[in-house]
Amino acid sequence: MLTVITPLITTPYVARVLGAVNNGIYGYTFSIVTYFILFGSLGIAMYGQREIAYVQHDKEKQANIFWELVTIRIFTNIIALIIFYLLFCMNGAYAIYYKILIFELVANAIDVSWYFMGIEEFGKPVVRNIIVKILGLICIFAFVKTKDDLWKYLLIYSLSDFLGNITLWLYLPKYIPFVSLRKLSFKIHFSPIMSLFIPQVATQVYTVLDKTMVGNITNDMAEVGYYDNAQKIVKALLCLVTAMSSVMSSRIASTFAEGNKDDMKVYLRQSIHLVWMIAVPFTLGLIGISRAFVPWYFGEGYEPVRYLMCATTPILLAIGLSNITGIQYLIQVGEQKIYTFSVVVGAIVNMIFNFILIHAIGTIGAVISTVLAEYTILAVQLYFVHQDISVKEFFKPSIKYLIAGIAMLLCVVLTGYFITNISLSIVISIMVGIVVYIAMLFLLKDTFFLLICNQIIWKFLKKK
Repeated sequence: MLTVITPLITTPYVARVLGAVNNGIYGYTFSIVTYFILFGSLGIAMYGQREIAYVQHDKEKQANIFWELVTIRIFTNIIALIIFYLLFCMNGAYAIYYKILIFELVANAIDVSWYFMGIEEFGKPVVRNIIVKILGLICIFAFVKTKDDLWKYLLIYSLSDFLGNITLWLYLPKYIPFVSLRKLSFKIHFSPIMSLFIPQVATQVYTVLDKTMVGNITNDMAEVGYYDNAQKIVKALLCLVTAMSSVMSSRIASTFAEGNKDDMKVYLRQSIHLVWMIAVPFTLGLIGISRAFVPWYFGEGYEPVRYLMCATTPILLAIGLSNITGIQYLIQVGEQKIYTFSVVVGAIVNMIFNFILIHAIGTIGAVISTVLAEYTILAVQLYFVHQDISVKEFFKPSIKYLIAGIAMLLCVVLTGYFITNISLSIVISIMVGIVVYIAMLFLLKDTFFLLICNQIIWKFLKKK
């Protein structure tokens, strides 16, 4: 929720203060540093979370795995930092911004949140995230005042990540003893790390390269700004859709290591239902309020964001579902080769269509390419996992959620047309949408939704 709320608060302010061009510069420079963050990370976060989950009950193995992976990560990030500095920080129009973004590389080097996720201790990263997000929020409103303050915005953003990652190290002595370098073995990790690094490289092709290509092909930083802002809104909601993967990945890995496949399938079914239940109203609801939301939220000069945002919303469902087949299932059961293949295919689709469509129709072409890539990845993964997770089982829950979502969309659009005051229209439309969607799920007697309601009511009564 905090990940959603924070950008929802800061984005309209930053959009107005910095303007579309500076927002584009921010998106463009950040896309460049992301490539080096990717190289510095390799596949360690995803791999490390899984390996720690496998040995949750063996402290000695946990300590060895932790220090081996941390050492590798710091070493690769040092290499990435040196190359980044030599290529981008020495000179150029954006050199000052790239120097500030060095903090992002350092923050990435010391990130150990994957360890806490591996032991299913989510409280520590969450508390850290809350404190960092709130402090960053205050600093943005306090120090970013004019278009010349882009460097301050980048500094606040980067320092927040850096300081946040440092705080997690304060908790480590309670969980992990120090292990001498002489006792560590690094070779065993190289092959699996690289097998997860390849799909992460491919993923960045259609999550970061889009901005780079839009900037280079259109030669207009304002277009990058429109694209980046549309992505921010959709991906803020995406955090909620994919939050289950962070929790379920460690649980499924641990269950798989114990050989309990029946429980693993139960967890996967729950994830499928939850993604459909959340992604459908988010997708249709955002489209329903877009006409009033974009001018109210971003201000004047951001009209293209509406169409880009609406065209991007289908990725909520595609990424939500592919997180189940890919990250929750394929990665946790050791089938990373299939996961790698699916993501590489998606990256190729994205690159081909990016090159064709951005030249032909501009920024909207990048959006279409991203959507095509995400659904390609989902289709490839479904093909390989259909024996364990049937396609019918995957899409059967969708019927009731789509019916409820379409009813919600119609009510939201009608509400928006009848209320002329923009602020009031957005608030009432969202409230109407929530009520209609919940009411429809009750009428359709969706068992998963009713189960969640029963659990909430039971916990409330238990506390009372």
